[in-house]
Amino acid sequence: MTGTSLDGLDVALVCIDGAGADIKATLVDAASRSLGDLAPRLRALASNQPHAAIEFAAAARDLAIAHADAILALDGPTIDFAVCHGQTILHRPPLSWQILNPAVVAATIDRPVLSDLRAADLARGGQGAPITPMADAVLFRNAPADSVIVNLGGFCNISVLDAPERGGDVCACNHILDGVARRLLNARFDANGDAAASGRVRGDLVARIADALDGQAASGRSLGSGDECDDLLAALAAETTGPDLAASACRAIAERIARSTDGRPLVLAGGGARNRTLVAAIRDAAGGDVRLSDEFGAPVGHREAMGMAVLGALCQDGDSITIPDVTGRSPGPCVCGSWTGLEMRR
Repeated sequence: MTGTSLDGLDVALVCIDGAGADIKATLVDAASRSLGDLAPRLRALASNQPHAAIEFAAAARDLAIAHADAILALDGPTIDFAVCHGQTILHRPPLSWQILNPAVVAATIDRPVLSDLRAADLARGGQGAPITPMADAVLFRNAPADSVIVNLGGFCNISVLDAPERGGDVCACNHILDGVARRLLNARFDANGDAAASGRVRGDLVARIADALDGQAASGRSLGSGDECDDLLAALAAETTGPDLAASACRAIAERIARSTDGRPLVLAGGGARNRTLVAAIRDAAGGDVRLSDEFGAPVGHREAMGMAVLGALCQDGDSITIPDVTGRSPGPCVCGSWTGLEMRR
């Protein structure tokens, strides 16, 4: 899995027991790798600016090679298949594009590869996202039944365990925090939230960020291209310091998450869960039980990669992986994903 914040490639080796909705997923091995010079190339391709066809083709192949290398480096038993989400360079339903060359992955690892997980949902009128609620229902069976799984990724999205139909995207998250870091901290991201911890929360900044985030939460749609709040950040960056803007952004994001989760127990995952200032702000705003996904066998940095394995197993069993009330697709079965290299199956 590579997220929209482009902070790396996460890979997880998962043992799946059982079939259908009753499967159990256990993490065997996991790793995170830098995308290196692929990150700026992919970011450029996601900018909605013109690029030559060869740039898209080369990035798809190079990303596939990075996926295959990461998979082959995992320590564990021989795998049955791989699930590769691909890098989202456009998400504006009904259009969504996850760039990857799955044939290169399949040929290199000599196993089938499942990819293009959103297309079938989009074809049935859905938003194609979020696709994680079904996976979270499997991964977090041992969490309190009324928990909300909060993914602190480029965009924050939630899965409500006892009411899956209430899941959905909430607001921009790491897109904002990383945008502050790039503009004002001369860094790709605010490591551990240290800069935010040294800053001052300014009510005026919080209010302006909150206004944008409230609009996103109220939209009821899947967030994506154009929702990164770049114009807002450009305006705010001219008015304050990096630490103050980082601290204020953490507070605004935390308060929006708290308003979207109704005081339920929260389980935090995603890259943003490593930002201690953001996590502290969420604990303060939510005022209840807030834990990290590590406590339930899904490390914060690998919950999404584990989720891909779960979704792949469901797809292999012929089960739907999206929920009509979440994505907005038409009711009925919807088996998602495209298989490449099925002839390699042993």
